[in-house]
Amino acid sequence: MQTNNNYFRMKPYWSACILLLHVLIMSCTKTDNGEISEAKLILRYKFDSTQQRLNSKGEPSSLAAENAAQSPVINSMAVHYIELCPDASTPLGKGSVIYRGAETDIGGARAIDYAQAAFFGNYEVFFAIPLKDIPAGEYEWLRLEPVGMNCSVLCHVDTTVTITTDTSSNTIEIDQYLPGRIMGFTGYNTYIRDLQFQTGLLTIEGNRRQGFWGFETTISGEGFSEVHTDSARSPDGRTTVVNPLYATSPVPVGSGVITAAFVPGKLVITGKETENIIVEVSLSTNRSFEWTEIVGNGKWDPLKGEPVADMGIRGMIPVIK
Repeated sequence: MQTNNNYFRMKPYWSACILLLHVLIMSCTKTDNGEISEAKLILRYKFDSTQQRLNSKGEPSSLAAENAAQSPVINSMAVHYIELCPDASTPLGKGSVIYRGAETDIGGARAIDYAQAAFFGNYEVFFAIPLKDIPAGEYEWLRLEPVGMNCSVLCHVDTTVTITTDTSSNTIEIDQYLPGRIMGFTGYNTYIRDLQFQTGLLTIEGNRRQGFWGFETTISGEGFSEVHTDSARSPDGRTTVVNPLYATSPVPVGSGVITAAFVPGKLVITGKETENIIVEVSLSTNRSFEWTEIVGNGKWDPLKGEPVADMGIRGMIPVIK
């Protein structure tokens, strides 16, 4: 089961607040007198750890022999880009682009502005738009680009700590599973000022390309407690970006735009609808947090140097309700 845990406290930047207000307003369907207002297309999240795990081509995927993985709990996620595509040959950007988030060049190259991204949790509406504002037509495919994910994961800590005072020295052994929070960035390039954790601040002040992550956990035992914070980046090309249209409508290397067909069939928009169309965007978290094994115990041991290999969403099913 997913939960919405604001372990990472998102700063109240105005544009994020404006998008939140937009979603709240646009998802309303009735006026004060009970009459139906203009119909909207409403998109809401579903994070599913049991949904099929796919590779970048949209095919069923197993783990590499040298890797291990777990299914993280996504507490919240933000998207940067949403596009409706009529068919499998529609080039990226040539469908109906209904949302593009804020970008900035303050870090040098053009990048997604993390400070202005709006995060929403499981089963929450993350976008809504009047149907009359979308070009009429039949749309077979949905494309969206996640900016980042605020996730709960488990890490394994196996270490020895020496506690020294003015009068004594005591060594304790810690060997336990610990809860942690990780912020993973899967967008093409993101400008990040800082990541605010519950107990600490990780200052970035720069652009970070796809695959960057920040992590925090608290290591404790027998009177010892220490906050461990870390950050790194997965190698280029290792973040899974599912696109079953790779042969007819590819996305650029490094892009975070994922693609899937609407279910049970095409999304049909006339512009004359009187009722909302709700699409539940189901995203696979099935063993989506993946690392390269060093210890070889099937557990993520960050203090042993086990690098995060992949945090990409492992498939999408946009279900028309």
